[in-house]
This record gives sequence, C-alpha cells and structure tokens, in this order.
Amino acid sequence: MEERTSTVNPTDCITLTGLRATAHHGVFEHERVDGQVFVIDAIVYLDLAAAAASDDLDRTIHYGVLAEEIVAAVESDPVDLIETVAERVARVVLAHRAATGTTVTVHKPGAPITVPFEDVSVTITRMSTAPQHPTGFSL
Repeated sequence: MEERTSTVNPTDCITLTGLRATAHHGVFEHERVDGQVFVIDAIVYLDLAAAAASDDLDRTIHYGVLAEEIVAAVESDPVDLIETVAERVARVVLAHRAATGTTVTVHKPGAPITVPFEDVSVTITRMSTAPQHPTGFSL
C-alpha cells in the first residue's frame, strides 16, 4: 500500500507565548502617563511543509523577527482598548506572506479592576484574505 501525505496542512502553526511590551494603552489618565506591561500570545497559521522539506528559513516566518515586530507594534501609538491592540498585532502577523491566519491574545495583567484578579485578556482570530499557493505563500 502506497503511503500518501498531504503537503498542505492548515493546522501547522508557529506559537509565540508571553511576549512582553511596556505601553501606555488604556482609558484612564494614569494608564496613559505611567504605562504598564502587556503580554501577547500569537499563533500564526501557515503551511510549514515547504520549510521543513527544504530546511530554508525563507519558506517560513522568522519568529524572532516577528516577535520584535509585534512588541514594536504594541509599544507604539497608545489607544484606549486592548481590542484595538489585538487588531494591530493581527495586521502585523498577516503582513507576512506565509501567514494564512492568526489568533492573538493581549493580556493586561495590571488592568484597573477593583476586585482581585489574575489577568484580563482579549483573543481574536483573523484570516488572510490573500489567495495562497499550496506552499503557503501569497500569489
């Protein structure tokens, strides 16, 4: 019996967990002035088969570069809502041709909540609208 494997796997992903950025997002004056730490988790959906087969960094997304891009995006231009920050991060991820989608979580562990809590976060999932080659690269 011939073994067959698919070269396209929509469940392949790169996961960045716990990226930390200090920024000045929030609706209160003290949040804008003092700033606080935000923690970002990003799952990038892409086809890793071509990168694995070729051992070629150019056939995937360089996660070190992506991590720096995400932190830079979070640390720039203060906004009121972490929902807006999550959308910004998703746009950064999807700017990479190989990315077919992303799930982004922005944690705000120092949020001004008056009751004891561990964390507050928002999670969004966005998919690329660009047509993809079977290797995961946009046309």
